[in-house]
Amino acid sequence: MIDLQTLPTEPGCYLFSDSEGTIIYVGKAKNLRRRVSSYFSRHDLDPKTRCLVAAIAGLDFIVTDNEVEAFILENTLIKKHQPKYNIDLKDAKRYAYIHVTDEPYPRIHTARQPDGNGRYYGPFVSAREREDLLRLLKSLFGLRSCRRLPRRPCLRAHIGSCSAPCTGRIGEDDYRERARRAEAVLKGDIAGLIRTLREEMAVSAERQEYERAMELRDQIAALEGLRERQHVDRQKTYNEDIVNYIVSEGTVFLMLFNVDRGTLSGKREYTFDETEGFLEEFLARYYADHEPPQEVILPVPVDDAVAGYLSHLRGGKVRVVVPQRGEKKNLLDLVRKNVEIAFFGDRIKLDELKRRLHLPDLPVAIECFDISHLSGTAMVGSMVRFLWGKPDKRNYRRFRIRTVEGVDDFAAIAEVVRRRYSRLQKEGGEFPDLILIDGGKGQLAAATAVLKDLGIRVPIAAIAKREEEVFVPGFSHPLPLERHEKASLFLQEIRDEAHRFAITYHRTLRKKTVAP
Repeated sequence: MIDLQTLPTEPGCYLFSDSEGTIIYVGKAKNLRRRVSSYFSRHDLDPKTRCLVAAIAGLDFIVTDNEVEAFILENTLIKKHQPKYNIDLKDAKRYAYIHVTDEPYPRIHTARQPDGNGRYYGPFVSAREREDLLRLLKSLFGLRSCRRLPRRPCLRAHIGSCSAPCTGRIGEDDYRERARRAEAVLKGDIAGLIRTLREEMAVSAERQEYERAMELRDQIAALEGLRERQHVDRQKTYNEDIVNYIVSEGTVFLMLFNVDRGTLSGKREYTFDETEGFLEEFLARYYADHEPPQEVILPVPVDDAVAGYLSHLRGGKVRVVVPQRGEKKNLLDLVRKNVEIAFFGDRIKLDELKRRLHLPDLPVAIECFDISHLSGTAMVGSMVRFLWGKPDKRNYRRFRIRTVEGVDDFAAIAEVVRRRYSRLQKEGGEFPDLILIDGGKGQLAAATAVLKDLGIRVPIAAIAKREEEVFVPGFSHPLPLERHEKASLFLQEIRDEAHRFAITYHRTLRKKTVAP
């Protein structure tokens, strides 16, 4: 039994645990007694918090001298215990970086994760823009992309797009200067580099080194063209992060723009459950792993302790700004517009699917199953999940069929559906708004029977290949859905992704089977 009256009124952190003693939530508070008591006295808690309160069996707390210390301690405790009810801060999407290696002759290339030596720039939202920039920097400054220096010059050396350190044509100091200039571009200091190149061009012309002067002239022209293409160019001397979000049906859709001295250098997207104080918790979690900039622009005010906490992490002052008008407000609006496009651009498809399938709720979460085999061997199942009209790949699942002998797609579908939803029942997980089966009336009947047996009531449909016919329980004929309608095309997209995922797993198992 938790005695709330024994809690102090000082700031600090509180730790909720379940009946097994596992820490399930860590929070911070100005006033520990007031904050913890609110969990048990309020009746307007969101669904996730209600589940948390129902699971609380124990309470511990740590008092701190001030709120900033509580912020710091909260992050330490969350990293240590990984509580299930704290937000799971994972990128909604992953973008690639440009990596400049730390070698005598630095290499420049694309990297998926910043997990090695050297320096990483990005992440870059647009793959095309990233590759265009990478191609320009390699060509402009003659930087190598080979993993190891070859013994003989490659094609890039012959056509003049690489300075070819492998041939001894360029010294280490000269090559490093070229790499430094490429990094100046990646850091956003294009204007400063252009000034330096203009000065060098004038000196080369004066010395009648016309070939070098023309090379510098071409570099300047290319850099000026690049600068004109920058999406945001605000001539700032400091870095900013801009955060905005939309809350819809209990989910937070949040986007963060990184602005490096006025130039948009990257963007990150996150989704997590809405809880009280979610923005402050997001900021605390995010900046525990990323150095705060000099300024953070937000759509709503947060506790004064946030600025103190960020300043502590940075080792210098961090301004937290909530603009009401002007340039910074316009940037906030730009981020919100990007949130709408990124997360809600597919809302039309969902609305149309709800209407055409006569669903009770918007199909925000859709799970689709497919079976793959070769004449009954290496039979596997796949489940893909779409969230707000987009693949939710971290929640994909794959199944190796255990109970089916020979070719029996109906039994295989029944097995994977049973395994998926009996586990969700056991773990108290969230069911989708729509279940989709790759197949016809037979596969649909097998899956529907399993759901009935489990006592699960979730809308279900099947889409058959060839004619792209859509079936639902209770109707012997397919729905009057044209294959080129938005709703049908969306179902085809989901089904095709499930098929691709199943085929990939099936091929993996076959390779293992035939390997010597």
